[in-house]
Amino acid sequence: MSALNSLLPIALAIIMLGLGLSLTAADFRRVLEQPRSVVVALVCQVLLLPAVCFGLAIGFGLIPELAVGLMLLAASPGGSIANIFSHLSNGDVALNITLTAVNSLLSLLTLPIVVNLSLAYFMGEGRDVPLQPAKILQVFALVLIPVIVGMVVRRHWPAVAARMDRPVRLLSVLVLALMFALVFVSAREALTTHLTTVGVVVLIFNVLSLVVGYTISRVAKLGKPQAIAIAFEVGIHNAALAITIALSPFLLANPTMAIPPMIYGLTMVVTAVGFGLLVNRTSRPA
Repeated sequence: MSALNSLLPIALAIIMLGLGLSLTAADFRRVLEQPRSVVVALVCQVLLLPAVCFGLAIGFGLIPELAVGLMLLAASPGGSIANIFSHLSNGDVALNITLTAVNSLLSLLTLPIVVNLSLAYFMGEGRDVPLQPAKILQVFALVLIPVIVGMVVRRHWPAVAARMDRPVRLLSVLVLALMFALVFVSAREALTTHLTTVGVVVLIFNVLSLVVGYTISRVAKLGKPQAIAIAFEVGIHNAALAITIALSPFLLANPTMAIPPMIYGLTMVVTAVGFGLLVNRTSRPA
């Protein structure tokens, strides 16, 4: 266990390096071209989702560790898989890439805040909250530095970035599989005990995330491709990031908190495919 725990920061760095290799400065500049779409997505991601998640945790009476794990999942940004689902579902992939870039940086502030508040509420105010300023700096370093390195490599050595992309993606998949196994071994008793309840909550949260992103976008009179893009960006969370933060001895170090993102990681593909088929069932987006 200790050997695997020591690998978790490296795992997080690999995952975020892969994200950096897919981003360019243009992805951030594109915010100026679609400000309304970005604002709608951020309102859903930063404000609505944590509120929905909090309501589900309270309503279903999740034990504190699982409640915090669910809130951690809600606060985690989207990842490159959201871009893939958006492409397959006729969404605005350029908007997805922009939102991934913005959300990834914004989560450096929002994720510690949401997790801290969740720990204080669900675990008790007298508990020592792990994500204090020193820990926030650790998250900042573990997340932002690999992203910057990836972006620099892509900017100055595009051929190297292209060669690195596939191996880094494969390594990220292997790392994620290892983390799933670690969660199962470390928290199998809690997983067995609470599987039915937390599984239902995670599924509801996943579906609501997609529906909220799409519905709010359409209410805001955004086009269908933009609404699809926002739905996947808001509804597909980076389970690997959430699992790593939950397990890392430098951060939360609680395998039970990793159970919601683990279950989410196993079910989100099914819900994402179903959602993509549903929104495209009558006609292709204009």
